[in-house]
Amino acid sequence: MAQESGVDLKLVQGSGPGGRVVKRDLEGAGTAPAPAAPVPRPASPVPVSRAGAPYEDVPLTQIRKTIAKRLAASLGPIPHFFLTTDVDMERATEARSALNQQLGDQGKVSFNDIVIKAVALALAKHRACNAWFQDDHIRYWNEVHIGVAVAVDDGLITPVVRNADLKSLAQIGAEARDLAQKARNRRLKPEEYTGATFSVSNLGMFDIDDFTAVINPPEAGIVAIGSITEKAVIVDGAVVSRRRMRITMSCDHRVIDGATGAQFLKTLKQMLENPLAMLL
Repeated sequence: MAQESGVDLKLVQGSGPGGRVVKRDLEGAGTAPAPAAPVPRPASPVPVSRAGAPYEDVPLTQIRKTIAKRLAASLGPIPHFFLTTDVDMERATEARSALNQQLGDQGKVSFNDIVIKAVALALAKHRACNAWFQDDHIRYWNEVHIGVAVAVDDGLITPVVRNADLKSLAQIGAEARDLAQKARNRRLKPEEYTGATFSVSNLGMFDIDDFTAVINPPEAGIVAIGSITEKAVIVDGAVVSRRRMRITMSCDHRVIDGATGAQFLKTLKQMLENPLAMLL
């Protein structure tokens, strides 16, 4: 009725239960004088005021519908198990500072770029984790394509850094930044957010110590990256302050066994704790 009458439902005050717009609200609405300007809506879909109706129903966006479907497809049938390790990030921090000093204005390398590179190289050494679970077979990939979780206004999307094991840190950093910007501007092409063989989700910038991430099917694994924090640890019998980071790997038990995932995580830890190992 609103469409036929040329009425914008957002401008109609509902008189039904809970503020619902009913038929009588539309009768004559099409001939009513239009307001001088539409009432601005909040940028966030979450109501910020308790005035008026006791709740607000916000329709699902397409991306939120897709997320819901994929989560149901992941947590339901996929038997998850989790492995956590604590990584010393002192050398990685020093290497990052030296690299950024050398790069100057040509772009900066982030800790996430270092993690993506290390994950990609570790996957190249542990092909059993670089895999997809299919209906009647397991696909082991010879190429390494890393999905990087990016938060957008109405959900989460994972643009893909392709052949990440073959790219330099500077290349990974530039590509990851470009993909993240495209994701936030809703300009990603389908080929830029599909086809990942493994994923990385980093919440360290939000001061989260550790968490568990949900596997993005058909991938068999994902690593969740926490924040880098200074902790008191024992080194050579003395208590010292070291920068540490926790990594939790979610594994699809249909593809990855416990020992297989642990070996991959051990290699990843070695690379992050000794960045020169990435050159081997």
